[in-house]
Amino acid sequence: MGETVRLAVRAGVPVERVWRALTDQAEVRAWLDEESEVDLPTRFTFGGRQSPGGEQRVLAVVDGAAGDRALTLGWDVGGEQTTVEFRLVADGGGTQVHLAQSHFPGWEAAVAEEGVLAWLYTFWVLALCDLVDHVEGREVGPRPDFTPGLAEFRAEVLIRAPRPEVAASLVEPERYERWFGAKVDIEPWPGGRFAMGGFDLDPSPGQVAAYEPDRMMRIAWGRSTHTWELSDAEEGTTLVVTQSGFDPDHPPHGEWSGWLGGLAGLRRYHELPSTPPIWLPGDVPGLPEGMLTD
Repeated sequence: MGETVRLAVRAGVPVERVWRALTDQAEVRAWLDEESEVDLPTRFTFGGRQSPGGEQRVLAVVDGAAGDRALTLGWDVGGEQTTVEFRLVADGGGTQVHLAQSHFPGWEAAVAEEGVLAWLYTFWVLALCDLVDHVEGREVGPRPDFTPGLAEFRAEVLIRAPRPEVAASLVEPERYERWFGAKVDIEPWPGGRFAMGGFDLDPSPGQVAAYEPDRMMRIAWGRSTHTWELSDAEEGTTLVVTQSGFDPDHPPHGEWSGWLGGLAGLRRYHELPSTPPIWLPGDVPGLPEGMLTD
């Protein structure tokens, strides 16, 4: 049956603004899935190429006069009848968004990409990042593509910061941890190691296959290859990230969604340096102790 993964973020806008983004079809299409259909209190579906599929049904809508806001969905996905709950809590002039997803198979299954249910954690991590960017008036970054048979994933973002600064945040562990939210060890040279969670927690770190300072890094990691490339842009730096070399019949959608969520954090790190991280304490079953940073 799995367990429940719980995530929480803070958006710097009132509850009413977040609730509108959660309940209006045009807005949901902007941050969750371009093919979403929303007509509450009876309909809230997402099943286009930007989501893992399955069928959704509305289980409960709470829009209380006292400011309580909650939406609960039944999501039949991966052969299980799961539930998803969004709950909004006023936090000063902002909003805490709490999300709970049932039937999560645990951290080890997620790392091993053991089916659709293993993708749900990073799918919602990215969705919450995009929700916050959307309601705060920022451009939403790349979304995943769950189209079957893809042999490569690719994303391109503009980061409004100088290229050397962006490059440093991709190879210096202390900077990397501040935008990604997890401990990391990096040896930025060909043949060096890259370990998410640090060398102590990652028994099979990636290997740096190619590195050009301030320009690119290619990492052979597990069943695929990750590459980032930087180039100067008029407004800052263009970052292109690709993941390739995997079996198209068993794509690492969970891992890729995690990287896309990281890109959202990287943009905020450089473009909103005085703004605190959006993440609040959550609960990810099976997550190794010491993996995440404060």
